[in-house]
Amino acid sequence: MTASINRPGKIIAIHLSYASRADQRGRRPAFPSYFFKPSSSVGATGGTVERPAGTELLAFEGEIALVIGTPARRVSLEDAWSHVGWVTASNDLGLYDLRANDKGSNVRSKGGDGYTPLGPELIDARIVDPAALRVRAWVNGELRQDDTTAGLIFPLAQLVADLSQHFTLEPGDVILTGTPAGSSVIVPGDVVEIEVDAPDAPGAPTSGRLVTTVTQGEVPFDGEIGSLPAVDDLQRTEAWGSREAAGLPPVDASTGSATQPAGLSPELRAKLLEAPTAGLSAQLRKRGHHSCFIDGVSANIAGAKIVGTAKTLRFVPFREDLFKSHGGGYNAQKRAFDAVEEGEIIVIEARGDDSTGTLGDILALRARARGAAGVVTDGGVRDYDAVAEIGLPVFSQGAHPSVLGRKHVPWDVDVTISCGGATVQPGDIIVGDGDGVIVIPPALVEEVVDDALAQEIEDAWIAEQVAAGHPVDGLFPMNAEWRAKYDAETRR
Repeated sequence: MTASINRPGKIIAIHLSYASRADQRGRRPAFPSYFFKPSSSVGATGGTVERPAGTELLAFEGEIALVIGTPARRVSLEDAWSHVGWVTASNDLGLYDLRANDKGSNVRSKGGDGYTPLGPELIDARIVDPAALRVRAWVNGELRQDDTTAGLIFPLAQLVADLSQHFTLEPGDVILTGTPAGSSVIVPGDVVEIEVDAPDAPGAPTSGRLVTTVTQGEVPFDGEIGSLPAVDDLQRTEAWGSREAAGLPPVDASTGSATQPAGLSPELRAKLLEAPTAGLSAQLRKRGHHSCFIDGVSANIAGAKIVGTAKTLRFVPFREDLFKSHGGGYNAQKRAFDAVEEGEIIVIEARGDDSTGTLGDILALRARARGAAGVVTDGGVRDYDAVAEIGLPVFSQGAHPSVLGRKHVPWDVDVTISCGGATVQPGDIIVGDGDGVIVIPPALVEEVVDDALAQEIEDAWIAEQVAAGHPVDGLFPMNAEWRAKYDAETRR
């Protein structure tokens, strides 16, 4: 790159310009709007970008960068492109954790050191059609963005002409022309590549791959000096690209609010708390459900009873490249504990591997604060005693000091999983006590719990008869004679 691009006088970026991105955001501007980025944000190919300590929503944006070749002041739309000297690739990186604090100016969210990598090669603007340029982005080798300038709301020449109405565009100034759909969150260890080319032009000129690696920062922001990072569901949705990608529940179109699981009524929850898992499982077996048990788990708190609906979290076996792409940052594990609702139970698929932890005290605190009813994991638990002291009931394979990355990669949330040999779907009813943990299909829970409680009353009567000296033969289960006695007494 030339020295002028290493230190441009001005970097001007557009907020929304591609139809695919505007449709994703649900708003299409009538005219372009812009923000400035500092020249100190420029980075080169092969460089790194830091995600600051205490943040989670660093996002990449593959863009076409225009480099001004000759001064432009109040130029016409027809003449505007002749003032562009070169075209290259850019990654318009942004930190959504800081976006709300800047009210659209993006000073801090987009102005960080290294947040505007450019290059590596310059394409002569005179040899390409500005309506036939292509921009692509890859993350860890996977294609994430692929669009052309045919998809722009505002043609490239319009941006030059528009800006030149307000100030002089000088040689070396850079215009970042917006990103198409596909931008999303990146985490430490991710490698992002951006390429701009003109596949239909003679020789198919290209910028080459602009490569940037994400690193983890160690220095947090100082809240006594300025505002601290803060995120909400809107920022998560826009950073990830969709509510689904961010691990958030969908929005009810009729209310505009996030949909929530149907959950359990207070009356049904009270019944399930009263009914033992042994009685509930017996009723499930009568209905042909023999695989309702989450085997091999026990409670961290003696006498704990949990009742709730399942929020599922899946771990896959450790693999170096997958942990690099999915293990860090705001991964599936953190999203599950951040999104668990009151009365839900986080159920974790760890493939029965108890040789590493699947949660620890910090996540237990988060689940407790969110009102979770408990956690069930067929793996281990770190900070076992501390988790118990927090008061969060956890049914697990036991304690283990190792961190997650020893055996697991956090992979997905709110999907069908296997835990302790049982299939668990989001919204299934989970009940656990000293006998173990069972899974009840929601469609059966009302009749199962009512029959289980009725059986408890019957069993208590039988126990009274046994205590009075009667033999169990014919009494447990009751024959016709004992059934008649029972019916006569319970009708009184």
